[in-house]
Amino acid sequence: MSRKATITQEEIIEAAFRITKKQGFDRITSRGLAAEAGCSTQPIFRIYENMEALKRDVYARAAAFYADYYRDYVKYDDTPFVDLGMAYVGFARSYPHLFRLLFLAEEMEGKRSMYDLINGTGDAVAKEASRARERGCADANRLFMRMWIFIHGAACMAVTGDYDLDDKESRTLLQTCYRDFQ
Repeated sequence: MSRKATITQEEIIEAAFRITKKQGFDRITSRGLAAEAGCSTQPIFRIYENMEALKRDVYARAAAFYADYYRDYVKYDDTPFVDLGMAYVGFARSYPHLFRLLFLAEEMEGKRSMYDLINGTGDAVAKEASRARERGCADANRLFMRMWIFIHGAACMAVTGDYDLDDKESRTLLQTCYRDFQ
């Protein structure tokens, strides 16, 4: 009679996600994961054929975490793309290892485009572009691209510790970019 599995796939994913969040995606090893999950390596390899399959699931978990982060981010700025940018930079500041995985990592199986991640299931970019058009912006897609280059650069600086503007300064800067980039 076989022993009952004492750890689930979801528990393994959550343990790997915790490692990624604290230390980085590249720090996931079978032994480290087993220690974090409180099991031996045997259940990990019973559930996962290899570490790459596990990492695909961890990536998907991180993408869902970002979607929840953006959904729950308090949005109140009237200027299009500002809240989108503030949430993105805030995510980079708060979760630099997850940011690296989602927005800076090289290609991997199952990796989604940056646009797909930020647009999400709620069409965040499309809604912001629509708001910009309602305010008279002739080419909202071009405006978004200009803003996004700035926003992504600011987030990358936040990850490396080179971005020292507070939220008020960041918001003002994004509002200025919106006006100047039109």
